[in-house]
Amino acid sequence: MQVREAIAGLLALTVAAPETLAAGTCLRGINLAGAEFGAVGGLHGQAYAYPSQQTISYFAEKGFTSVRLPFLWERLQPKLDAPFDQAELERLIETVSSMRALGLKVVLDPHNYARYRGQLIGSKAVPVSSFVDFWVRLSALFKSDPSVIFALMNEPHGISAKDWVDAANAATSAIRKNAAQNLILVPGTAWTGAHSWFGDWYGGANAEALGRFQDPGNRYAIEIHQYSDKDFSGTNRDCSRGPEAVAAVAKLSQWLRDNGRRGFLGEYGVPADPACIASAKEMVSTVEKNADVWLGWAYWAAGDWWPEDEMLNIQPRGGKDRPQFAALAEALNGPIDTKACASLFK
Repeated sequence: MQVREAIAGLLALTVAAPETLAAGTCLRGINLAGAEFGAVGGLHGQAYAYPSQQTISYFAEKGFTSVRLPFLWERLQPKLDAPFDQAELERLIETVSSMRALGLKVVLDPHNYARYRGQLIGSKAVPVSSFVDFWVRLSALFKSDPSVIFALMNEPHGISAKDWVDAANAATSAIRKNAAQNLILVPGTAWTGAHSWFGDWYGGANAEALGRFQDPGNRYAIEIHQYSDKDFSGTNRDCSRGPEAVAAVAKLSQWLRDNGRRGFLGEYGVPADPACIASAKEMVSTVEKNADVWLGWAYWAAGDWWPEDEMLNIQPRGGKDRPQFAALAEALNGPIDTKACASLFK
């Protein structure tokens, strides 16, 4: 990216000088899972569920400013290049409306790992044009509300960085041609991990490939995920690599700054062990201290259908907060430059 283009992109997105955003990030979010649960074809209320009004209200009252809302592409659009399923669409719209009524920003998250029914975007079964069609249809529905954010795809993997960026560019261009100026979140491949951002073992480094990402509207951020367990997957009951995870996010902060980009930490979470909670607090603090380049963060996860023993879960039980809230409390109660944040989503 040329220096002039980088500066222009940063100014277009950052609608306030970095020092004004140092008060704190705009998006302090929670992933409310459930709509991506279960096998495709399963019934709503039996195989999967959208967040309840009670859950949405609980997290709004706790001071969260945004929700990342996972759902399945195949449920919303059962056939490629065809209209959305009306019942599923109504559930999605109703859920977004409930969140927006409480002042929450909403990140729409097709939770598909760059796949449709198990087939990669860019394959013969799922051409890039079908991914574009999906986003044309979805963006048309929400383009009138700038507080609805378009996350292009959850955790692409098994696709080269180059091929993924080509698909992301095509979808983004179509969204803008559709007169939608909503903020777009674009991930890298390899599960978009901060720890692997500069590696090239997955088909070219995200750090290099994302240099080719283009948004005609210049309203985007890079979505990053980062866990702290032994393999950075978030699937192990430990946080043994917490210091490395925090260091990776700190390094990425500088990459964002050097390249005139903004970031969003779309997933991170820890078990309830006190050492892990301390590690998560440091992660959140790292993002908040670099608010000139981070839009915010979203904890993974909560949602009505998580089992009580799910290790990262912060869905309340019996009216009690989960221990991991101790990692989030300071940030949730911290100052926000409301004028700058309002400008970002106007």
